Amino acid sequence: MDVILFLIFALIAVACAINVVVQTHPISSALSLVGVMGSLAVLYLLLGAEFIAAAQVIVYAGAIMVLFVFVIMLLNAGAETRKGRSYLIPGAPLLIVFLGLMAFVVQRIFPDSTMVRFGGFTGGGPKDVGTALFTTYLLPFEVTSILILVAIIGAIVLARKEIDQ
Repeated sequence: MDVILFLIFALIAVACAINVVVQTHPISSALSLVGVMGSLAVLYLLLGAEFIAAAQVIVYAGAIMVLFVFVIMLLNAGAETRKGRSYLIPGAPLLIVFLGLMAFVVQRIFPDSTMVRFGGFTGGGPKDVGTALFTTYLLPFEVTSILILVAIIGAIVLARKEIDQ
């Protein structure tokens, strides 16, 4: 049953991710990204990382996506126009070649890797995540928070220039 649920939510995550790229309206893309984040939370639950799943829903599907939608609304972004689909001609074969190459590289690097056991992950508790976040990953955590702050300030500056004109 776990494998079936995993495959269903993995397919939902991939479909929503493709929809993020295909959509022409930014709000629709942001809502599809919420679908990706929700599917990832379910995948974390299936793998036994309950705390990481809860953080995924609260932080990413909740707070970060609200921030994205707020910035999109602040910029007053409309639907983009596309000039045709000529990018599909070289893009589709290159995607197939890239996926085949990645599968080959992964098989060469990890030939005898063990299978994932559902519910077997025990490192997803609050203590483990907090310890890793504030010791090993402190610099990337702080850089990410500064990057988000700069993005918000940039959106406000862009919105203010548009209002002044």
